[in-house]
Amino acid sequence: MSPSSFSLRHSFLILISSFVIPPLATAATPAEVSAATIKAVSFYHSKAAAHGGYVYRYSADFTLREAEGIPGPDTIWIQPPGTPAVGMAMLDAYEATKDEKCLAAAVEAARCVSRTQLASGGWDYSGHFDAKGRESKNYCRKADGTAIPRTQTATREAGWHMWRRQDKKNYATYDDDVSQAATRLLVRVDHALGGKDAEIKAAADFALHTLLMTQYPAGGWSANFDDAPTAPPPVEKYPIKPASYPADWPRKWPKDFTGCYVLNDNTHATLMSTLLLAWQIHGDQKYLEAAKRGGDFLLLAQMPDPQPAWAQQYNADMQPVWSRQFEPTAISGRESQAAMWALLKLAAATGDKKYLPPVAKAITYLRTVLLPGNKLARFYELNTNKPLYFERGPGGKGFELTYSDKRASSNYGWVWDSELDALQAAGSQIARGEPVTFPRTEKERWSSPPTDADIATILKEQAPNGSWPITEDERGVMRDANGKKQKPAGGVIYSLDFTQNVKALSAWLKAKGGIK
Repeated sequence: MSPSSFSLRHSFLILISSFVIPPLATAATPAEVSAATIKAVSFYHSKAAAHGGYVYRYSADFTLREAEGIPGPDTIWIQPPGTPAVGMAMLDAYEATKDEKCLAAAVEAARCVSRTQLASGGWDYSGHFDAKGRESKNYCRKADGTAIPRTQTATREAGWHMWRRQDKKNYATYDDDVSQAATRLLVRVDHALGGKDAEIKAAADFALHTLLMTQYPAGGWSANFDDAPTAPPPVEKYPIKPASYPADWPRKWPKDFTGCYVLNDNTHATLMSTLLLAWQIHGDQKYLEAAKRGGDFLLLAQMPDPQPAWAQQYNADMQPVWSRQFEPTAISGRESQAAMWALLKLAAATGDKKYLPPVAKAITYLRTVLLPGNKLARFYELNTNKPLYFERGPGGKGFELTYSDKRASSNYGWVWDSELDALQAAGSQIARGEPVTFPRTEKERWSSPPTDADIATILKEQAPNGSWPITEDERGVMRDANGKKQKPAGGVIYSLDFTQNVKALSAWLKAKGGIK
């Protein structure tokens, strides 16, 4: 789900905090940073893991757990910053410190992910290890890792027309980087183990195969699928064509989810990143070719003048359409920036500069619709460029489209920071053939690469046990099993903070050349 306005306010506050906390008097040494990294991983693995997996946040005494809702003790979360994100941070720590405990923790997370992989080849937002929860899903493996035999009965082609059946036991999603993050963790851990763990290797290979099979002829993907396809979507049902404007669009939610090509919440961009990772690790051209088809889709999906940017989702005729009841047919500022970053990363990886002019054109257009404070609206009305918002309907039910942000609902991020300057700078570097250090994702706290001051702040905030507890403001509050808010003694420990801090520590260590 998209971040709330609270999340955006918090991101701003913690960004500021990295500048106002003074650095340590003496710069940290690689040995000190390595020790702090290992301590953080050991603590989180020993205290927070359930079946090798993780949720979003915990009370400091680990009696309370939260994700999107209150998960049971045997439920883990796949959606970032859940299990795959935590596992990849642990793997980063291993690569930087060479400490075997960090690798063991990452391997456990990968096995947790493999044991919650669905027979469709992907993952749902969460995974279950209790008997009732596992009965509700069609998993590939038993909780102990034993593979469940599957019978192949007939050829099954992928595509929106097939997903409309909505098999809930097999429902998998690319939304919010769910199946992509799980795949990246498996691919990376499989590589770290040299392909010697049969379970992890099989799960990684199945996930990558499914990613290829679910790609449309034009190069895009749907957000969801519920069967393991043996053939990709047919071009007869999904012809390759450029984006166009609809003659008109409904101002009220049509109560129908008709889009088959999805960019919402950076879905398409993270799929391309996953394919590029698979290519870089395996060297298999089929993953690079699929990533390039993903880039070619973005070229097709870029709207023609006068609004040469991107929408959240498109129907099979490549026209923008509604998604959820607060996601209208519109140009999207956030998803357009994600599309441009994806094209730039592809250009940098392949050396193909054909992806640069569309980015430059989109930047020029988006500069003309910037909001005060160097911001972009999440939605711009087709043809008029008016920012669109939603406010709650009568009695707090439903949503109503409006041009005013005065009473905008708090469930969504309607305004986003402009990244146009950074995008333009990166595009210029690629055009000149210079190496590019891509910035971290929009939710990251630390700079890329992390500075000595960043590292000093992380070490200063780390508790003696290796955690980063939050005791102040709204982040120090959790809900109990009855949904009642309380402020746990000792604070709240966040998986997001763990992953960002450990990744930053590991990146700094690698940049310094490791322990001397």
